[in-house]
Amino acid sequence: MKRLAFIGECMIELRDDSAASGPGAMRRTFGGDSLNSAVYATRCLKGADAAVDYVTILGDDPFSLEMLAAWRAEGVGTGLITQQPGALPGLYAIRTDSAGERSFHYWRSQAPARQLFSDAGAVALQAALADFDLVYVSGITLAILSATGRSNLFETLAQIRLRGGTIAFDSNSRPRLWPDESVARREITRGAAAATLILSSFDDEHLLFGDASPEASAERLHALGVAEVVIKNGAGDCLVSLDGEMGNKQRLVTPPEVSRPVDTTAAGDSFNAAYIAARIQGAAAGQAARQGADLASEVIQHQGAIIAPSSDQ
Repeated sequence: MKRLAFIGECMIELRDDSAASGPGAMRRTFGGDSLNSAVYATRCLKGADAAVDYVTILGDDPFSLEMLAAWRAEGVGTGLITQQPGALPGLYAIRTDSAGERSFHYWRSQAPARQLFSDAGAVALQAALADFDLVYVSGITLAILSATGRSNLFETLAQIRLRGGTIAFDSNSRPRLWPDESVARREITRGAAAATLILSSFDDEHLLFGDASPEASAERLHALGVAEVVIKNGAGDCLVSLDGEMGNKQRLVTPPEVSRPVDTTAAGDSFNAAYIAARIQGAAAGQAARQGADLASEVIQHQGAIIAPSSDQ
């Protein structure tokens, strides 16, 4: 059985629902980039010889217990999740405009997930992850960790990679989570260099590194030693770039057209999940990108990060 671990933070989500329910109305759910990917990967791998675990730290409050119950109901493994007495998960509010683009407001500075890889359970967590076939982290994962936590995480990723495991990384840049741009560039570059598979977006790569095109982003990331690079580009073509012994092979995958996106939250997260699930099951990179684009196009036609599962999932 293939074992996959997604590492990061899940928060309580408050979504503005005033258009449907009146002024001031909010709808409470939960979400977070790595958690979104973990749930969608679990759905995509249903029936396959694979298991998905989520890795985070929660509190012992009713909201944390609700999250754990929901993830278990989805089939996501929670054995690597610890709970910190008295702690509360982070919180964010989300608003979407008429084009489905979203804006976020966060309350997360005291969230227990920030202690990942630096708390008392760090050594045990590192040992447990050593046997996984794929570990997924993002730039947000790196941003919430302490310097010690990041160092311990990178040490763990290096061991997994040395053993032949896959390290998947999405730069997922959030400038407000970093002390300054130079630190963000340095640490996200470390994250990319630790990876064997990059699943990023051109918006993030351009924002942080000034790349002129998805092809320029892929070239820079290949130079770090990453053989498989996927650069999403919103509604534009997705670039799949493989750098192997036979030279660089690139192809473009055009996503399905969605005339009126409702909410673009988790578009990239769901793409990443479907891509990883397809590759785990032996699909070629181009086909995996097609499956990623198909799922993302479905997700953006619904409100919220995690949509209700379809009847065939």
